[in-house]
Order: sequence, then C-alpha cells, then structure tokens
Amino acid sequence: MPRTDYVIDEMISAKSIAARIEALAKDIEAAFSGTEKLVVVGLLRGSFVFIADLVRELDLNVEVDFLEASSYGDGMESSREVRILKDLRGEIAGRDVLVVEDIVDTGFTLSHVVRFLESRDPARLRTIALLDKPSRREVDIKADWTGFEIPDEFVVGYGIDYAQRNRNLPFIGKVRFVE
Repeated sequence: MPRTDYVIDEMISAKSIAARIEALAKDIEAAFSGTEKLVVVGLLRGSFVFIADLVRELDLNVEVDFLEASSYGDGMESSREVRILKDLRGEIAGRDVLVVEDIVDTGFTLSHVVRFLESRDPARLRTIALLDKPSRREVDIKADWTGFEIPDEFVVGYGIDYAQRNRNLPFIGKVRFVE
C-alpha cells in the first residue's frame, strides 16, 4: 500500500522544463531534418505531458503513437521485469522513430522498449528522456537526448506519478516522506 505521509519539494520548475524542451526540440529538428514524417512514440503513462509539450515545439511533420510498458506498478522500486501493456497502433518499419521516456532510472524499461521496437526495422530509432538518474543504472543504456540529469531521488510531477498521484503538478518535485 502506498504511503500518504509525504511532502513534495520543487526540484525543477515549470519554466526550466519549458526552456529545456524548446532547446531539445531544436536538436531533434536538426537530427531529423529532411525526414518525411517523424513517428514520436510516447511511453505511457509518465511521458504524456512531456510528449505533448515536445511535439508542439517540433517544427517537423509528426505522427504520435503510444506504447505502454511497466516495471513499477504502484511501488517506488523497479521490478526489473518489463511488460508491454499497450502496443503501437501504427507501423514503424522503414520510418524514423523518436521514443519519448519520462525518466531513465535502472534502464530496464528503455532498453527493453528499444529492443522491442528495433525488431520492427525502423529506418532510425532515437530516444529522449526528460529525466536521467545515471547513479541508478543497471543496464548500459543512455537516451540520445536528456532533459535533466537528477540525483537518486524519488520524483513526481509533470506526468510522473507515485501510485497514480501527482501527475498533474506543473514541475518536477522530490518526494520527502514525513516521519
């Protein structure tokens, strides 16, 4: 059962997130310059706010699709067992694909999703993560673009939840449990 005795301290402001997304969009546009259509794949559920803001900043022809993968459930620790709960609706063979992840922690989810999607023969497959916790990495993977590198803290907000709570916060906040 999830704890309810916690407070949230702002770690990354909404203004900082918006500025970083604007810069990341320019890098992505340069990398995918000339592509007919970029398939932007959001990993549900945590990336939905990030993907919405990111695609609005991209000056590219984009198609948006979603994949739901889970290794957390309602807990604070990865189970290390990644399950695909919802597959893509569209075809990605021969197409340029950008996978949008909310946070890379142990690396299990992103690594699994990349292998899963690469098996479908995209022309190019690149990855972006809003947050990266390299100190927690157990799988050798790094997103092609990262919004912010953060310390080993449990965070919520901007689409990221704790037991389905706090996704609607406009900032990234650190969860601090009260004793």
